[in-house]
Amino acid sequence: MKDTKVNAAILIIGNEILSGRTQDTNTSTLATWLNSIGVKVKEVRVIPDIEKTIVDTLNVLRKENDYVFTTGGIGPTHDDITAESVSKAFGLKYEIHKEGYKILESYYKPGEFNEGRQKMIWMPENAELILNPTSGAPGFSVENVFCLPGVPSIMKSMLGGITNKIVGGEPILSKTISLKTVESEIANSLTKVQDNNKDVEIGSYPFFHAGKLGVSIVLRSENQSKIDECNLQILKFVNEKKIEVVER
Repeated sequence: MKDTKVNAAILIIGNEILSGRTQDTNTSTLATWLNSIGVKVKEVRVIPDIEKTIVDTLNVLRKENDYVFTTGGIGPTHDDITAESVSKAFGLKYEIHKEGYKILESYYKPGEFNEGRQKMIWMPENAELILNPTSGAPGFSVENVFCLPGVPSIMKSMLGGITNKIVGGEPILSKTISLKTVESEIANSLTKVQDNNKDVEIGSYPFFHAGKLGVSIVLRSENQSKIDECNLQILKFVNEKKIEVVER
């Protein structure tokens, strides 16, 4: 069996996320994809387009995690400073990526590949390209850091191209049980189940749906039989307390 403890950090870069102008959906997309290939997201940080902040944060995250995924700041405008900041974090030269240049040169019509667009292929020395099937401009990776664009649809389209570069553990499986109850009613029973099932991560999340107040219990593990066993233990106390299980 593969070593299953593979972790990652997600670094969302952009003033527009912090100001609330743009909603971050990339965290959810990345975390779902990483879970499916057996990589557990350990932390997510959202930081502004400030070089020192990017460099310092990246240098902490890349040492503490197997992988770091950044989104945002690799476009053609003046505030897109992720690539240059990554170069500084690794102490690498910041230069035109020759292969990337050829890709964009052939992507744009003659005369359209202007100076602004050329900025998108300035990268750290010897960076590996992450191909972009949607809009031409590639992302890149250096060692364990993968830099992706901030536009959600474009970022999502690029994940398939890097799946084979990520060595994950066993995929992380999950099961959800939704109950018509409140957290305080099940807290003690749930704690006992958690104490007896150290290999299953148990979370409880209140919901309000179609006029119904309830709690969803989410079980997560790499082992389906452990989830099944945990599920049975939860259903046992749910039946004893005569709590209704609801379909969501």
